[in-house]
Amino acid sequence: MSDSLKPQGDNSLPCSLPAGRTSPGAPSSLLPRRRAARVLTSTCLVGLGLATAGTATAVPPTIDLLSPVGGEVWTGGTDAMVEWSATDTDGTVTEIQIEYRDAESADWKMVVRGLPNTGQWLWPVHNTPTSEARIRVVAIDNTAMSSDDISDATFSILQTPGGFVPTTLRDFELPGSQPFAISRSLDSSSLCQICHGGYEPEVEPAATYFGSMMHHAARDPLFHACLAIAEQDAPSSGDMCIRCHTPGGWLDGRSQPTDGSRLTQADRDGVACDFCHKMVDPIYEDGISPVEDAYVLQQLDAVPTSFETGQYVVDPSSWRRGPFDAPDAMHPWLQSPFHQDGDMCGTCHSVSNPAFTRVSGQDYAPNALDTPIANLNDALPLERTYHEWKFSDYNTPTGVYAPEFAGNKPGGYVATCEDCHMRDASGHGCNSEFAPLRPDVPIHDLTGGNTFVPLLVLDLYPGEVDETAIMAGIDRARYMLQNAAELEVVVTADADSFLAAVTVTNQTGHKLPTGYPEGRRMWINVQAFDQGGAKIYESAAYDSSTAVLTEDEHATVYEAKMGISPGLAAAIGQTAGESFHFVLNDSTYKDNRIPPRGFTNANYDTFGGLPVEDGVAQRYPDGQYWDTRGYPLPAETDHVIATLYYQTMSKEYADFLRDENTTNDAGDILHALWSTYGKSRPEAMVSDTVSVNVTGIEDISTDEGPAGAALLAFSTGPLPFQDELSIRFRLDRPTPVRLEVFDLQGRRIYAEDQVHLSVGAHTLRWAGIDQGGNDAGSGVFWLRVKAGDVSETARVVRVR
Repeated sequence: MSDSLKPQGDNSLPCSLPAGRTSPGAPSSLLPRRRAARVLTSTCLVGLGLATAGTATAVPPTIDLLSPVGGEVWTGGTDAMVEWSATDTDGTVTEIQIEYRDAESADWKMVVRGLPNTGQWLWPVHNTPTSEARIRVVAIDNTAMSSDDISDATFSILQTPGGFVPTTLRDFELPGSQPFAISRSLDSSSLCQICHGGYEPEVEPAATYFGSMMHHAARDPLFHACLAIAEQDAPSSGDMCIRCHTPGGWLDGRSQPTDGSRLTQADRDGVACDFCHKMVDPIYEDGISPVEDAYVLQQLDAVPTSFETGQYVVDPSSWRRGPFDAPDAMHPWLQSPFHQDGDMCGTCHSVSNPAFTRVSGQDYAPNALDTPIANLNDALPLERTYHEWKFSDYNTPTGVYAPEFAGNKPGGYVATCEDCHMRDASGHGCNSEFAPLRPDVPIHDLTGGNTFVPLLVLDLYPGEVDETAIMAGIDRARYMLQNAAELEVVVTADADSFLAAVTVTNQTGHKLPTGYPEGRRMWINVQAFDQGGAKIYESAAYDSSTAVLTEDEHATVYEAKMGISPGLAAAIGQTAGESFHFVLNDSTYKDNRIPPRGFTNANYDTFGGLPVEDGVAQRYPDGQYWDTRGYPLPAETDHVIATLYYQTMSKEYADFLRDENTTNDAGDILHALWSTYGKSRPEAMVSDTVSVNVTGIEDISTDEGPAGAALLAFSTGPLPFQDELSIRFRLDRPTPVRLEVFDLQGRRIYAEDQVHLSVGAHTLRWAGIDQGGNDAGSGVFWLRVKAGDVSETARVVRVR
C-alpha cells in the first residue's frame, strides 16, 4: 500500500491521493480499516470536493457487530448469519463491507462489499479451518467516511465435511490478483458492444466474441456438471475452476461457496471483454511492459512466476490494454505486448492440480493438506495446451506456414495462439467514424473445436444469448476442425488380402486433440467395400443412435485418460485405474494425442506432457507430428474410406456426470441436453478414399462386348495360387492376344504376346515371375488379357 493510503496516527484519512489518481478519493475497497472510527477533517473534505470551507467536522457512522461475537463454531461451506447495527447521525449509511481473518496475525480478507444496510447477511463460510476467526464489518456513509467493528473474541471454523480427500480452500490458494482486488465489478460485455459492435459482424469484436465459448464459459452446462463432481470429491476445488470460467464472479467474491451456487446472471458473462483487456503481464519487462504494470504488481501479496492455472493479474483501475496504440479511445488505454503473446493465453489454458506435487518422472504425490503448494511448476498437469505450443516450432520467430489459419498474416505464417484463434482481418476496431481501417484487426472469435456445447447454451439461455452469433461460432469451430489435420490412406498387398496404412498429420500448434481431456476424443474410422458397394470391414464403428464407439482390436482413438494410482486409491477408498474423477486423478494412463511440429520428448517431459501408451516405451519419436496406423482389409476389398472424427463429449463421460452426481441436478440437465442434441454427434474432420483397383487398369468386361469383341468365357485359377496361375478364355475368331501383369502400385511387371490365336478355347499360364524372370513374390496382382478390341481384368492373389 502506498504511503498516502496508510492509516494515520490521528485516525484521520490522508488528503493526498496515489499518483495518477483523478477520482475524488481512494475507492472504498482500498481504504484502510481499523477498529476505531476515522474522521475526515473539514480541510480534507474541502480538498476532496466533499464539503466547502467553513463546514463543521463530519461525523462518521456508528457500527456494532452483533454476530459473530466470539465462541461460535461454524462449518466451512455452510451459511452463517452475520448481523450488525449501523447508523449515521448526519448522513446515510450507503454501503456495508464484511471482512474476515483466520488468525490473529493474519490480514483481513474481504468477503463481500456493496451490501445495503439491512443488518444481516448470510455468509457462505470459507473452508479455512481455524480456531482464531474474526469478522469485521465496515459501514461507509455518503461522505465516504467509515467505521468498523470486529468480533469481540475469536470463533471457530470447522472443515467442510465430505469428499474423498479432505481438502480446504488453502489447498487451492494461488498467487495473482485476489477477490476484491479491483475497486468495482468488471464491466458487462454488452457495455463494450455499444462501441465495438453493430457494424462489421464478420470482423467486429462483439459479434464474433458473442459466438465464442469464452463468452459462454460460465453458461456451459458441461462446466457446471464437472464442477459438482469436483466439489463432491475434493471440497473447495471448485474455486480453482470458477477462477477461469467466470473471472468477474471470482473477483467479486462469488466463488464462495465454491460450488458456484451464488454466481449471478452477470457472472455468466464468462471470460468478459473487460477482464482480458485489464490483464497485466506478471513478468514485468523494463522498457517493454507498460510502466503502469509495475504499480499494479507492487500491490500484490504474491506475484505469479508462470502463466497457468488462473494466476491472473488484473489492473484495479480503469486502464484497458490491447495490442494497438489507440490514443483516441473513449476509455483509458495502454498498448500492451502481453496481449499479442501466447503467454497471456497460458493463464487459463495450462491447468494444474495444486493438491499434487511431482516427486519423480511421471509420479505425483498429494501435498500436505490445508496448505498451499510450494511450487506450482511441479503441480500435477491437467491441461497443457499452452505448454504444448510453447515447446513447438510454432513458438519461433518465423512460426509455421499455415495459411488456412493465418488470416491476413504476411506470408501465411502463424506463431502465437492469437495468430490462429484471433486471426487478423481487415476492419475497424470500433464503430467510430474516426477508427482507422487496419489490416490486422484480431477477430475475437477465440474459436476452438467445440460445435456441440454452444447448442446447449442456446437451449438453456434463449433470451440471454445471441443465436446468430452462436451459430456463426459453430461454423467457425467446424472450419477449425476441418483444417486441424491431414489424412492419407495407402493400400498395399498383404499376402492374399490388403493392408491400409492411415496417416494423420497434426496441423495445429498443440497436441491433437488438446485441452480438457475428460470425454474429449478423436478417432479413425476405416470402412472397406467390395465391388458391389457392400461394406465388408469397419474399424472404430460408431452408432449414432446409442453414441457407442466400438473399439475393435485395430481401433485408433486419440485421447488422454487420467486415473488414480494404486497407492492413492487405497488411501482414499477408490478403485485404481482410469477415472473421470478429475480432481482425484494423480496419474496419466494414456495420452496418445498427436504432438505438434517441433515436439521432443525431453521438452515435453519438463511440463508433464510426455505421450503415454501402455506397452510402448516412446509413443512418438522426437520430431514426429503425425501418426500412422495399419488396418488389415479383406481380399474382396474394392475401395476403402478412412475418416477422422472428433467428439466433444463421449457417452461414457455424459453418463458419469449424471450418475455420479449426488449434489444437484447439473448432471441430469447436461445428460438430457446431450441426448436431445444428438449425443455430441462426432464431427468429420477429414477423409480419404482409395480404390484398390490399380489406376489405369480398367475392367470393361461385359456380357456383350463392343463391336469386334473376340474374348469369351474368361476365368482364372486356382485362387489363391502358389506356383502357376491358369488364365482360361475362348475366342470367337482368330485374333492376337496380349497378357499383362501389374503389381498393386500399377506397375507392369510382366507382359506376354500371342501373335495369333485361333478360334476356340485357350489357356495362358503365369508362373509368378517378372519380366526378368525373377520371382514376383506373394501378394495381390492384376491381370489384363487383351484380345482384339476387348480386354478383361482380374485380381489374383499369390501365396508362398
